[in-house]
Amino acid sequence: QVQLAESGGGLVQAGGSLRLSCAASGLAFGGYAMGWFRQAPGKEREFVAAISWNGGSTYYADSVKGRFTISRSAFQNTVYLQMNSLKPEDSAVYYCAAVRGNPARTGGQYDYWGQGTQVTVSS
Repeated sequence: QVQLAESGGGLVQAGGSLRLSCAASGLAFGGYAMGWFRQAPGKEREFVAAISWNGGSTYYADSVKGRFTISRSAFQNTVYLQMNSLKPEDSAVYYCAAVRGNPARTGGQYDYWGQGTQVTVSS
């Protein structure tokens, strides 16, 4: 059974930082690209970042480029999202997802999803 477990969310002031983690189990982690998406209340889910199976390629939404960094650890079967210079508009539930093969910016292409972790940025 595939499980993606996010952690690291919380409440932070604008300008602060958080590091999200997503621990994967039940799948051959090295064969999957990983992505982070977010969904704020009343809004559609949106792409945040993605990373290739070997970490060699990364992709970001324009809204987070230069502030967020996605990385992965093959040893720990974990993908991370380091979020710096957080803004109130970054507040959302953040989800990690796994897709076999190449990274994707479209959520519908992903095979597995986590339950999400709440990030709230106060002004």
